[in-house]
Amino acid sequence: MPQLKFTLLHIFILTTIFSFSQTEAVYNSLLVPVELKANTNAVVRHASKLITINDYDDMVIKTKRIVTVYGKGGLRHAKSYAHYNEDIKIKHIEVKIFDAIGEEIKKIRKSDFTDESAVSGGTLYSDDRVMYYDYIPLKYPFTIEFESEVHHKNTSYLPHWMPIDGYYISVQFSELKIENNLGEQLHFKEQHFENSNIKKISENYYKAENLPPIEYEAYSPKFFLIAPRLSMALDKFKINGVEGRNGDWKSQGLWMHENMLKDKLELSEKTKTLAQNLVKGVDNPIEKAKIIYNYVQKNTRYISVQEGIGGMQPIDALTVDEVKYGDCKGLSNYTKALLENVGVESYYTRLFGSRELRDVDKDFVSFQGQTNHVILAIPNEEDYIFLECTSQTNPFGFTAGFTDDRDVLLIKPDGGEIVHTTVYKADDSVQKTTANIAMDASGGFTAEVTIVSTGYQYNSHEGIESQTERDQQLHYKEYWDYINNLSVNNIAISNNKEDIIYSENVTLTAENFASKSGTRLIFQPNMFNKVTYIPPRYSDRKLEFKIDRSFKDTDEFVIQLPEGLKVEAMTESKNIETKFGSYSFKIEALDGNKLKYSRTYILNKGIYEKEDYKAFRNFRKQIVKHDKSKIVLTTA
Repeated sequence: MPQLKFTLLHIFILTTIFSFSQTEAVYNSLLVPVELKANTNAVVRHASKLITINDYDDMVIKTKRIVTVYGKGGLRHAKSYAHYNEDIKIKHIEVKIFDAIGEEIKKIRKSDFTDESAVSGGTLYSDDRVMYYDYIPLKYPFTIEFESEVHHKNTSYLPHWMPIDGYYISVQFSELKIENNLGEQLHFKEQHFENSNIKKISENYYKAENLPPIEYEAYSPKFFLIAPRLSMALDKFKINGVEGRNGDWKSQGLWMHENMLKDKLELSEKTKTLAQNLVKGVDNPIEKAKIIYNYVQKNTRYISVQEGIGGMQPIDALTVDEVKYGDCKGLSNYTKALLENVGVESYYTRLFGSRELRDVDKDFVSFQGQTNHVILAIPNEEDYIFLECTSQTNPFGFTAGFTDDRDVLLIKPDGGEIVHTTVYKADDSVQKTTANIAMDASGGFTAEVTIVSTGYQYNSHEGIESQTERDQQLHYKEYWDYINNLSVNNIAISNNKEDIIYSENVTLTAENFASKSGTRLIFQPNMFNKVTYIPPRYSDRKLEFKIDRSFKDTDEFVIQLPEGLKVEAMTESKNIETKFGSYSFKIEALDGNKLKYSRTYILNKGIYEKEDYKAFRNFRKQIVKHDKSKIVLTTA
């Protein structure tokens, strides 16, 4: 009798999940609750995801999603696509389109979908493909229903559930059900479920109702860091026929080492000899690593290759050495093989690579979906030097901008270890701008400007030297776009990769920079590093805000005043100190009818409470104001 009750309950739940076709209301845009329409581009009327796990190599995901779209900005939320490859098969896919009152106007079957590669043209090999349908509406609103059934041979990665998956979209109803016929233990991690109408109905069943849209606000953290999100993983899994386990990061790293990396480091005798000759007479392991890294940069190139175990196993070093190209996995593994050959220890390192800071989740172990990039880590006393092996231009050990300041997974022979990559503090990321300026009586000037950048600011400038002369000219005209009638006369750039210092020397002229008022000239002394952007104001900010990276700007401009003119008035010096950073400037007179303008601006990284945003905006507003400070010249 208990077994019969379980079976009946089981059937009832399954029937409930996929029985919402009993009402036509979900197709009628006129019946969307009023509270879900405000500040939204689309409304998820009903979404169901059923994940059935039959075996370690047999998982089926059924999806049904009905979305009412109110404008062009909501089209992306239709999500009428499915990915597939040799291990993922699309058994069913279909789209239906409904007009504003819920009348069906179009039905799209599998044969009508576009089928193409899911990777860029820069990928040498990948069997990853995508089937999608782009609907171009004649009018809004309309409702789109998407259905798919996708079979997976791998169970290493269970998809995240994010009932609300973007800004300006609301959710009327969404549910997730997992049928664990395998009986293997499932691990869950709930994030940002508090204060939202999301309920855990049973062990493997979640439901969300009437979720209002999240509106974008300046400096907000990435959406996935603030939205409700459920992560899932099987304790044991199978990927490409290989068994694995999501235990802890140490055992996970050991599994990766044994199954993905162990036999990938072989090199030819010729290459071994070459590498040993390159470092002949060098004893310091870091100096050896610099030589090897330089060799890899000059003799290989990056190209994406999505194959191996789940697309995560590197091409062996012998092949990379032969063809002279590879992806982040292959090039990192190749560099590791060369370093090992010359006696330098290094570790294959998995992480999220992006300009936004994103950590490997140290509290939730899962094989796939945790990372998208690979670099190399070299032990250096109590720390590590991290190498970006895909770049042909990066200085040795430089990671700012794509892999800096985040938790990453080192894969060692005895297991995995979570460590943090290099943090570039304000004093590490300095932009120093100096200028010698000669003004003329008509309000124009000539100037020689030098910009020296380090750290993250080096990353922002690096690469200009490889542009054409025309593009360099355009770059500086855009960089100083607040200077009218600007002419760039000469450009000289030095990229010191050893010390990671980027130097730009630019000579330029401008006409009518200062405005005339009778016999007076009025100008702004901050000519070459001006903040002009004030963050938007919010009467009732909803989200915390984040400053990803610290930096420091120092400026010193010496201004030769025109003969026959002197200072009549100028703004007094200013000093501002806040939790977000500091700002100061001063103007002082020098001998020979010269002025010196000095300025320092420091911005501090951090995650701040929404209540602090008004003070942060005021800080920026003051900087913009004081960067427009004026000097008035009159006849002597």
